[in-house]
Amino acid sequence: MSGLPLSQDAIESHNDARREALTDEYDSLGRALDRRGVDIEAITARVQAYTVALPTWGSGRGGTRFAKFPIAGEPTNIHEKLEDCAVVNQLSRATPRVSPHFPWDFVDDYAGLRQEAAALGLGFDAVNSNTFQDQPNQPHSYRNGSLTARDPAVRAQAIAHNIECIEIGAKLGSNALTVWLGDGTNFPGQQDLGASLDRYLDSAADIYAALPDDWRILLEHKMYEPAFYSTVIQDWGSSILAAQQLGPKAQCLVDLGHHAPNVNIEQIVARLHRFGKLGGFHFNDSKYGDDDLDSGSINPHQLFLVFNELVQAELNPREGFDPAYMIDQSHNVTDPIESMLSSAEAILGAYAKALLVDRAALSAAQEADDVMMAFQALRRGYRTDVTPILAMARVRAGGALDVLAAYRDSGWRARKAQERRPVGLGAGIV
Repeated sequence: MSGLPLSQDAIESHNDARREALTDEYDSLGRALDRRGVDIEAITARVQAYTVALPTWGSGRGGTRFAKFPIAGEPTNIHEKLEDCAVVNQLSRATPRVSPHFPWDFVDDYAGLRQEAAALGLGFDAVNSNTFQDQPNQPHSYRNGSLTARDPAVRAQAIAHNIECIEIGAKLGSNALTVWLGDGTNFPGQQDLGASLDRYLDSAADIYAALPDDWRILLEHKMYEPAFYSTVIQDWGSSILAAQQLGPKAQCLVDLGHHAPNVNIEQIVARLHRFGKLGGFHFNDSKYGDDDLDSGSINPHQLFLVFNELVQAELNPREGFDPAYMIDQSHNVTDPIESMLSSAEAILGAYAKALLVDRAALSAAQEADDVMMAFQALRRGYRTDVTPILAMARVRAGGALDVLAAYRDSGWRARKAQERRPVGLGAGIV
């Protein structure tokens, strides 16, 4: 594809210099897995078929509460964001879709934007609405809420924005709308907690009614921020209750950082799947709260356990099981392209390790109440170094064997630093 941002010849040259070592490591792992009764080629094929979407906003530097420190060459508009996302996909061959956010990614010509993305080897995933910020020339403020605001004019404005996002998404080829809002309270007594949920359900029902037949609405919960005393959709319980009331096209989206500390997220995954409401994931990692750190950088074992439940769900699918997978991170101190490359590899690595779990042995141990052997069935998959599988899957798909080395050798960031308008300093949110 001639419109790709990096030289494919350079990627092939990069791979040729490392191919012999990869083949040796892959064959060695294949022999080890064969002794466990596992076909490495079957695992590699599954990994090669797995994809995760990129957020357009993740291609730029994020900010803290206090400041944003931009990086030279970061994108300043949706067109430059698509370029950077195309770099990630060309090297990883695992991120062929982007998830846009409106109004940040508004353009005049959405048919043209879809063609532009296709020329870069990209399609569009779920679209995201924004009612957690006021925009220039917006008639009504979201200061006191959006979909749950007491003022009906504010609610009508927020509903109309979500419906506009659906209309834009249809032009882009999307089939899902993700709704997250920061509505809630910071003081006891600030709102009637029951009435605010009722207003949310009424507003969400209006948005639901505007969904095309083949669309889904993904309800995203978050425990806190910017509402610190109470958040209207604060956990998976509120989310699944709302999804059940709205109807079959409503499902729950799990952001790995949107939970209370030490919550068992993998159990939530299993519960949502049990009731047919597991709609998708926003992958990231956290140490203290909603940190939006790189996937697998803090707790890779938890990521593996989440994928263990997802693989189990794949083997026992409920009607409509088709999760939307997306990276959702804030890259404050790294090159965003490098973080997204690293995160895609961590996500695929967790998936590959979950595929290696001996399901028969695990089930037998569970049925026998053999706690240690059940645990060891999981541990054996987690301990396996799947790096050769990930690299071989990328190379066979035309990606880079060592994604970070290939990216740095390309000089992409330095070139863009010369070509793109600089991004100004951010003051943070304090």
